[in-house]
Order: sequence, then C-alpha cells, then structure tokens
Amino acid sequence: MNTKYHIPVLLKQSVDALVLNPDGVYVDATFGGGGHSAEILSRLSAKGRLFAFDQDKDAQQNGLNDDRFELIEANFRYLKRFLKFFKINEVDGILADFGVSSHQFDVPERGFSTRFDAQLDMRMNQNDKLSAYELINSYEEQDLIKLFRTYGELKMAPKLARAIISERLNKPIETTSDLNSVIEPLLPKTKVFKFLAQIYQAIRIEVNQEMKALEEFLLQTQDLVKPLGRLSFITYHSLEDRLVKRYIRDGNFTGQVEKDFYGNKLAPFKKVGQLIIPDKSEITENSRARSAKLRIAEKI
Repeated sequence: MNTKYHIPVLLKQSVDALVLNPDGVYVDATFGGGGHSAEILSRLSAKGRLFAFDQDKDAQQNGLNDDRFELIEANFRYLKRFLKFFKINEVDGILADFGVSSHQFDVPERGFSTRFDAQLDMRMNQNDKLSAYELINSYEEQDLIKLFRTYGELKMAPKLARAIISERLNKPIETTSDLNSVIEPLLPKTKVFKFLAQIYQAIRIEVNQEMKALEEFLLQTQDLVKPLGRLSFITYHSLEDRLVKRYIRDGNFTGQVEKDFYGNKLAPFKKVGQLIIPDKSEITENSRARSAKLRIAEKI
C-alpha cells in the first residue's frame, strides 16, 4: 500500500461490508495506492482472488506482490470485458472509491489542482486525446456552458464560457494560472477557492467522461455480482453520489422505480444499512475524506 500516493478512505468500513466470503472473487475497481486492495487481500483465504482496475499508469507502480491479485490497466467502464478475459463471469463483491487520487492532485504536472502552475491536462489516462487544454481551447461556447452547469452546478456558467472564449481569441489558455487569471475576476472574493474547485471539477469530469463511465460501470454490476454479493461504493460529490444512490435504490438513473406486472420492484440490489461517513478522527488525519460517503448494497 502506497499511502503517499493515496490514503484509503473509510478503509475498514468499506471492506468489512464487502468481504463476506474469504474464498470468493472480488474487484477493486479503483486501485490507486492499493490501500483497499491490500485490506481485501488480508481478508481472503488462499483460494480467494482479487482483480483491481486503474487506468492511470502511475498507479501500476503500486502493484501488490500476491499470487491471488491481478492489476488491470484499464478504466472500470470495461469491467466485464477484462474479467471475461480472465474467465471471470461472476464475483462476490465490488469495491470502488470514486475520488481522485491524492497523487493526481499533488503532482503539479498532472494539471488537476488549482494550487500549482502547470499545463492544463487533467487526464486520468494519459493516453487519452482530450486534455483540459484541448477542451478549454476548442469547445464551443454552448458546450462550455453546458459542462459548467451540469458538472460544476454553476449559475455563472455563461459568464465563464464567454470569458474563456474571449481570452482564447487573443492567445491559447495553456496553464492553470492562465485559466485562473481569466475566471478569478468573475468569482466572489470570499469564495474564490470554492468556485475554482467546482470549475476544475467540471472540466475534469468532462475530460475523463466520469459520469458516462460511472453509469456504464454501475449497469455492469448487476450481471457480475452473485446473489447476496455486495457493492461497497465511496463517493465524493453530489453528481456521482446521486447516480450511485439511484442505481442502488431503483436499478436505473432516472429516479423512477420500475416494477413488474405484479408490482414488485425490479431493482437488482437492495441497500444495506445506512449511509456511512468518516468520523472526526479520520477527517483530521486526512482532510480529503471530509466529503466521502459510503453506500453498501446487496444483490437480491
């Protein structure tokens, strides 16, 4: 486990809820620094297996030396495809920590953070073509407005889009400092960092297609998880938490409960227990845990 790369959030609670069968097959869909994977392996017998996914090449350096473990360099949206390659058709549980790794925020050249002057990038998979630079300098005004409204939940989206379009007519917006200098004059002086975080979140979500990938991933879980198997999902912002909550409750993302001819609910999972959040001691030790929410579900 590499805690310098990423400190695992809600570690014990998420794995306690997940590993009910020590001989089972499990998935860590967001490997990162390997903290959750290491804890899962500690609960498995010699017969147990763990498959982990991470699309970030940097995360591959944190691989665990264990014959029961396989680290797959891929986005979790391709979950079924890669598990099928390993002849895995069903699993006993899936864990996912949907937060951005601390490593990605803390390495300046990745361009995720407002704290550093760096090239606009924000790609979790550095082989992807679309970077934050390409997005900021090529998206049409209406596309920028849509992403700031949808993924940043920002009422000022039109002002932000117009300012970006106007600036890039003179020269490309290349760095985080360039972008900040364009948008900071539009922000309330007492809430600059709050709004910058929302703006960067919106750009990052679009660059990495995070919401689309999350939907594709969630829909695959109903075919993969065995009856009585578990989901253990940690979210960090309202957009992803809303998708997870609706999927667990309804089996879809519309917010509408689907029922069969007899009025029985068709959702493939049922929630287990209540929402779990970090306690004060965990937040004190790791401030990035403060917005985390853990939701647990069981396959019906």
